[in-house]
Amino acid sequence: MRFGHVELPEDIEKDLREKARLARADILKMTNTAKSGHPGGSMSSIEIFLTVYSFANFDPKNPDDPNRDRFVISHGHTSPGVYSALIQVGAMEREEVLTSFRHVSSKYEGHVTRGLPGIDWTTGNLGQGLSAGLGMALATKYNGRDYHVFVMMSDAEQNKGQVAEARRLAVKYDVGNLTVVIDYNDAQISGKASNIMKVNIKEEYEAAGWKVYETDGHDFRSLYSAIKKAVEDGKPSVVLAHTRIGKGISFMEDQVKYHGKPLSDEELKKALEELGVEDDTERFKENRKKLPIKKPERVKKEYEVRIDIGEPFVYEEDMDGRGAAGKAILDLVKRNPNSPIATVDCDLLESVRFNWLAEEFPGRIVEAGVAEQNAATVAGAMSAEGVITFFGDFGVFAVDETFNNQRLNAMNHTNLKIIATHCGTNVGEDGKTHHALFYLSGAANWFGSEVIVPSDANQADRAVRYAASRYGNFLIAVGRSKLPIIRKEDGSVFYDENYVMECEKADIIRAPKNDRVVVSMGSVVPFAVKAADEVKAGAIAVPCPLNLNIENLRDVLGGKKILVVEDHNWFGLGAILAYKMMKAGIVPKKFEHVAISDFTESGSWKDIYELHGFSENKIVEKLKGL
Repeated sequence: MRFGHVELPEDIEKDLREKARLARADILKMTNTAKSGHPGGSMSSIEIFLTVYSFANFDPKNPDDPNRDRFVISHGHTSPGVYSALIQVGAMEREEVLTSFRHVSSKYEGHVTRGLPGIDWTTGNLGQGLSAGLGMALATKYNGRDYHVFVMMSDAEQNKGQVAEARRLAVKYDVGNLTVVIDYNDAQISGKASNIMKVNIKEEYEAAGWKVYETDGHDFRSLYSAIKKAVEDGKPSVVLAHTRIGKGISFMEDQVKYHGKPLSDEELKKALEELGVEDDTERFKENRKKLPIKKPERVKKEYEVRIDIGEPFVYEEDMDGRGAAGKAILDLVKRNPNSPIATVDCDLLESVRFNWLAEEFPGRIVEAGVAEQNAATVAGAMSAEGVITFFGDFGVFAVDETFNNQRLNAMNHTNLKIIATHCGTNVGEDGKTHHALFYLSGAANWFGSEVIVPSDANQADRAVRYAASRYGNFLIAVGRSKLPIIRKEDGSVFYDENYVMECEKADIIRAPKNDRVVVSMGSVVPFAVKAADEVKAGAIAVPCPLNLNIENLRDVLGGKKILVVEDHNWFGLGAILAYKMMKAGIVPKKFEHVAISDFTESGSWKDIYELHGFSENKIVEKLKGL
């Protein structure tokens, strides 16, 4: 039972004090053995970790129980403390952890990693943990689970703006299954946290509407009582646990130099004598020398996606890709009334076309307001907890502004579907601040993620259904404007009811009748196809440039004059295609590339396309000039 004791029994308190003593020794041993790590904050947080892991709904022998409580350690650098606590509660094997901590072959990394027992989010970049925990807590509205989420944090990271964003959203949705415990040691790398950047932590949480409890973070009885109250009050609650960095070792206490500095051999000997613990580190060091130089076991947690993707819509008239995506999401929810499907919005319901879903199924929308970083992490964490989650935003926010949040989502192997609208210069008059020019090159750095750039509304519909049916992170990049439907030479719809999306394949919309081929993606494709028809050239659309199997295009591109046109910065489709062709030994007769090389102007998108060479007329000129 979660925090089931009315008060902490004396015998259990005594046992916890002994575990804390041994855990402190292990913290110092593993960081000394690795010659790196963060012992200071681990020492101040150890009572917090032991209390939470000991009394939450967590069975070390069944750490993947879907109904277990969830744990996010936002200050992920305190991994030595986390690992040592998990050793003491029986979830990790001591010899392996102390020997391999921070070794290249080890799964026990310098910052905590999702997939290990008792660790539900990969962290390291401070300030994102509360958003992740909030996303997990919100997910219970859709996945039907009855777990509690514990977020352990540092005091220094409370000055991050994303933490404030998360606080407000938690109160808006009255998330009662979320408890935060802050290691309030007033210490960070450069000195006292209150001197580096003072934050009125208690007052800011209270102002946001949180219940706040204060306690001695090293007194198990007091700490247990405070966390128990926070867990049971049914509100978003925070426990301010006042601690001391380096607690337990006289010469380490209140010394910020031990934030990220392991003890020397001499200091370790002295510290272990104070703790009354045997110094067995030589064994770990000798065994460490025998560890192989190889990649560690990757722990990637995922779940089976079961969803009826239905029959695709077929559009005959000009249509915007964002509209097609919005209608497809609404259709998925209608077809799967009992499946956990949700969307996260940032005050752009109508712009990203989530408004239709909001009108019919308002409960499927998490409205985060103009707080993109928090929204992106919340969405990622929701998707990791069994909820097929769509995050809608303009391309400049979905990629550029939330780049690091999406990077962490990718590291956590989430199941997020990003609908990035207003991509490229297709947004027109909004100008350079809103022209998303990195939706492919930026997202390419989120390893393991797929980017789909649909050629028209019909392919956008297929892209949403395709992404929803597969576990993994997808970014679907669409423009703002209504664009022509791509058609076959006989005038029928190209992406019709028989079209099957395969991301590794390009779409040969026009087979070349001469030695010229235009290759494009997204909003440029309709104009590239029309230009190709005029000069009898081939026309190829590449919806998934990152995972394109170039062998499928060997006969179409080899020995041809190739023109790549894209409404994207120059390091996009053209660069990827050139690299893949070179690597495969596919040699063109000529290779030209039209893309954006500078911040763009404010004006109608058609004028911008004419100015930068994306219009039908300009593509014709380029093709003729090859």
